[in-house]
Amino acid sequence: MGLLLQRLVTGLALLNHGIVLFQKAPALATLALQCSTTALAILLIIGLWTPVAAALVAAVEVWITLLDPSLSTASILLAALGASLAMIGPGAYSVDARLFGRKHIGM
Repeated sequence: MGLLLQRLVTGLALLNHGIVLFQKAPALATLALQCSTTALAILLIIGLWTPVAAALVAAVEVWITLLDPSLSTASILLAALGASLAMIGPGAYSVDARLFGRKHIGM
């Protein structure tokens, strides 16, 4: 249940961040990145291709931070959340778990 909440919080935060920046009319360089981040947020919310989408979120948010340092606080937080989701995986309640089965790490 914890991974589901982390996925939902990260996805909703990315959607909120994208919507707020669309309302401020961002520069053309960050507009394409924000569109891709919004699409990746939808993938995270439903849990489809979670490790790939989360890694791309982390990379895009770091790139946005480098392009526009005024957005650095939210972008660094979202990059950290994306990186943690990429390492942890989608969890039991996701489309990935339905399609590919749950991954168990045994020791």
